[in-house]
Amino acid sequence: MSYIKAADVLPKEIIDLIQNYIDGEYIYVPRKEINRKTWGENTKSKELILCRNMEIYEKYTDGISIDHLSKTYYLSPKSIQKIIAKIKLDNQ
Repeated sequence: MSYIKAADVLPKEIIDLIQNYIDGEYIYVPRKEINRKTWGENTKSKELILCRNMEIYEKYTDGISIDHLSKTYYLSPKSIQKIIAKIKLDNQ
């Protein structure tokens, strides 16, 4: 996220009105709901995590223990269990 000077994009009347509420402080203006993007839409994070999770599941089905997977992927044993359970459920 980058900052834009209000004076560069807003009419003076609107700036004056905003200054009545918040003078010289930072303010966040959220995106319109229709313009919002889902998590991972701009990056490959979502795709990478899905691949990682499938790899975890495949290693688990090959006999690798949850404790070993936990140490290998730097995740808690509970997180590994949740990943495995979700993929099992999705494959039914």
